[in-house]
Amino acid sequence: MLKIGIIGCGKIADQHAEQIQRIAGCEIVGVCDREELMARQMHERFPVRRWFDDVEKLLEVGRPDIVHITTPPQSHFALGKLCLEAGCHVYIEKPFTLVSAEAESLINLSNEKKLKLTVGHNAQFSHAAIRMRDLIGHGFLGGPPVHMESYYCYNLADQNYAKALLGDKQHWVRKLPGQLLHNIISHGISRIAEFWPQGTHDVVAHGFTSPLLRRIGETEMVDELRAIISDRRRTTAYFTFSSQLNPPLRQFRIYGPENGLIVDETHQTLIRISGRQYKSYLNQFLPAYDFGRQYFGNLVGNMGKFMRSQFHNDSGMKYLIAEFYRSIRENSNVPISYREILLTARLMDDIFDQLRSHKNCENENVDGSEIV
Repeated sequence: MLKIGIIGCGKIADQHAEQIQRIAGCEIVGVCDREELMARQMHERFPVRRWFDDVEKLLEVGRPDIVHITTPPQSHFALGKLCLEAGCHVYIEKPFTLVSAEAESLINLSNEKKLKLTVGHNAQFSHAAIRMRDLIGHGFLGGPPVHMESYYCYNLADQNYAKALLGDKQHWVRKLPGQLLHNIISHGISRIAEFWPQGTHDVVAHGFTSPLLRRIGETEMVDELRAIISDRRRTTAYFTFSSQLNPPLRQFRIYGPENGLIVDETHQTLIRISGRQYKSYLNQFLPAYDFGRQYFGNLVGNMGKFMRSQFHNDSGMKYLIAEFYRSIRENSNVPISYREILLTARLMDDIFDQLRSHKNCENENVDGSEIV
């Protein structure tokens, strides 16, 4: 029986507890939050052995094998280090840490202690994403990726919702290095990191505050981001985050030397793009027929999963947690490689460094200083 602890009893912790309950052979031995009321209410709503308002007490009394950290990102590094030093395997909600140096430190410590880590990139384990990974593993692309496009949007088009989210000037999101972007984009960046080749990468990033947020008085929060990533040799990628794009896309596109794939997370569809070219007007008929057939196949498959109760919310989280637990039981590979976790953190560092640099240049220009 695996003993599980949860640190942080907010909304996302509920999702973790719900999925843990679906996995055989584990028990939540304790939940912890600095706010006593938060810990107590979670203890009362879920089958949890005990509640705590002190992390060290959770570790000492509950003695969990695995700890889920579901607190704001500013605390991820310190809590992750504390849990690893106490001998616990650790699941950390996204973003993994604030900067890549912290991510590298936790990974090194986990290796030293012979413990396992993972991060809450559960979107990578949706039904469509798992099918995509299987096709790539069987060589569908015809070689290493040539180009990738990742779209991860978060809808702030409702002004009332945006005001409620951004109205608190002391909100912890504002204190992140990348603010709103920092709390969201690792889902989309990690898609690229998973398939990025070994070696270097260059990043060109452009971010700005949308007209909608400016109209409601928000001028500091960047909610539109476009980034180009290149390895200088063979592979390129585009990343797009938008709070205004409608419909709000959550897509990943990957192209190889022969074929490509498109995963749509919102609709849970996977579309194969054949590199085959037809003669004459057949190019205008046969691919359209093939796409229609594939979309119908996605419809039938999704309906089948729904009827078999496999299409519940957060199925990707359940899969990720179950695979992480399996890697611990069997001492096998973790579901998300440490290379991928670290590269995701480094790409985010590069993006936020560029956005800060551009902001500083803009401020100097407004002040009348010369920009070299």
